[in-house]
Amino acid sequence: MKTLLRYIAYDILRSRMIIAYTLFLLLMSATMFSIESNPGKGLLNLLNIVLIVVPLVSIIFSTIHYYNSYEFIELLLAQPIPRQRLALGQFLGVGTALALAYLIGVGIPVLLTGFSAAALSLVLTGVMLSFIFVALALLAAVRTRDKARGIGVALLLWFYFALLYNGIVLFLLFAFSDYPLEKAVIAFVSFNPIDLGRILVMLHTDASALMGFTGAVMQQFFGSGWGVLYAVLIMLMWFALPLWGSVRSFSRKDF
Repeated sequence: MKTLLRYIAYDILRSRMIIAYTLFLLLMSATMFSIESNPGKGLLNLLNIVLIVVPLVSIIFSTIHYYNSYEFIELLLAQPIPRQRLALGQFLGVGTALALAYLIGVGIPVLLTGFSAAALSLVLTGVMLSFIFVALALLAAVRTRDKARGIGVALLLWFYFALLYNGIVLFLLFAFSDYPLEKAVIAFVSFNPIDLGRILVMLHTDASALMGFTGAVMQQFFGSGWGVLYAVLIMLMWFALPLWGSVRSFSRKDF
C-alpha cells in the first residue's frame, strides 16, 4: 500500500490540473493579503474562497481520477493485493496530493503573514476538507459504475454541502423563529463539514462579534477545549464513515 500511495501521489502531483490548482490557491492567497492591510480581513476573504474551491476541486478531481484509473485498478486486482489496501492506497494517494497542493498554495502564505489561531484553523480546515471530499468522491465513484452519473453525484454532493444545506437551515430557523434554536444550530453545523470549518475559523477572528447571540453560544461551545475536540472528532468522522463505506463497497464490487 505504501508503494501504491507513493506512486499515485507522485503521479497526481505532476498533473497539470494539480499544478494549476496549487498556483490558483497561491495567487488567491497572495492577492487577498496584498489588497488588505489587515491580515484578519484577508484571512476571512480567503476563507470564503477556500470553502468553495477546495471541496469542489477535491470531489471532482478524485472522481475523475478514479474513473480514469479504472483499467489500472483492474490490473492491480489481478495481483495478490488485498482489496482493502488497494482502496486505502487510492484514497491516501489522492488525498495526500491534494492536501500538499493546499498546504503549498494556502498554508505557506497564511502562516508567513502571521502565525495565529485563525491562520492555523484555516490551514487545518482546508486539509481536513480535502480528505473529507476525497472520501465522499471515492464512495460515489465506487458505488456508481457509469462515469457521467458518478461525476453528477459528486457535483450534487458539493452543491448540497456548499449551497443547498445553508438554505435549508435558514428556512428552518425562519420557520421556527418563535422557538429558542440557538443551541440547535450547533447540531445543524455538525451535519455539514463546510459550515463546521467556517465556524471554527470565524470564531478565532473579530467576525465572531457580528454573529449575535447565536455566535455567543457557538463561541461558548466551540471556543472551549471540549468544543474544539468535538469539532475535530466530527470532521474526522466525516471522512472516516465515507471511507469505510467506500472500502466496504470496493471489497464487494464485481469488476
